[in-house]
Amino acid sequence: MRIARIKTAEGARHAVEHNGTWHHIVDPFAEPLSYTGQTTPDADAVFLAPVRPAVVLGIGHNRTLNDHPLPIQAWHKSVHTLADPNDPVVAARDRGTVNVEGELAVIIGKQAKELTPGNALEHVLGYTCVNDVTNVDQGLVDERNFQGKAGVNYTPLGPWIETDLPDPDRVGIDVIVNGAVQANSGTYNLPSSVVECLVYVTSWLTLEPGDVLMTGAPGTAVAVQPGDHVEIMVEQIGSLTNRIS
Repeated sequence: MRIARIKTAEGARHAVEHNGTWHHIVDPFAEPLSYTGQTTPDADAVFLAPVRPAVVLGIGHNRTLNDHPLPIQAWHKSVHTLADPNDPVVAARDRGTVNVEGELAVIIGKQAKELTPGNALEHVLGYTCVNDVTNVDQGLVDERNFQGKAGVNYTPLGPWIETDLPDPDRVGIDVIVNGAVQANSGTYNLPSSVVECLVYVTSWLTLEPGDVLMTGAPGTAVAVQPGDHVEIMVEQIGSLTNRIS
């Protein structure tokens, strides 16, 4: 099932897709879902970031990607960097190389605290595409990932949430810039699984419905320039498109 947050004359509304039409719902986290009776044809749908999270977390996979002796580490990314599909990403000038990073994002569906390998995925609503835009050179002077990841619209998210993803650890990710594939990888190249990340994060921090966990870039970081058209394509989910300005 696909759950989107779409722009309507009455404001943002969540909706579920059925046969090319988006059927509006009251609350994407409710069980069962309650439909309002209003619909939006797919051709008319303007997609927004599918959630408005209180928390956005990134994952540093330190086990095999570098010589850092620690296991998984998480870091906060400001919710003020969240962007809708097709929003322009405002590249911070004179602050080094700007990378886009195609990643799988986990959307929390119900309160998640001290999860276990056995129950972690029960707390997930679904998955979507995310672009973790980064001024990568700032990492040399700011190990906390604040400066390099705080730009305007540096976290495009969407276009919708896919609730039925058989195996989030075996999903392909492509990064396409100006129509050409610049990175081809997938979550299968990450050293830590989605479950391992959820167990680690919730051993320290309680997550709430709508919170976002970015699972890391498996070799999907690509340098971009103003004017570039960027598409993050995540297998079995869809494509997230933004322009660098």
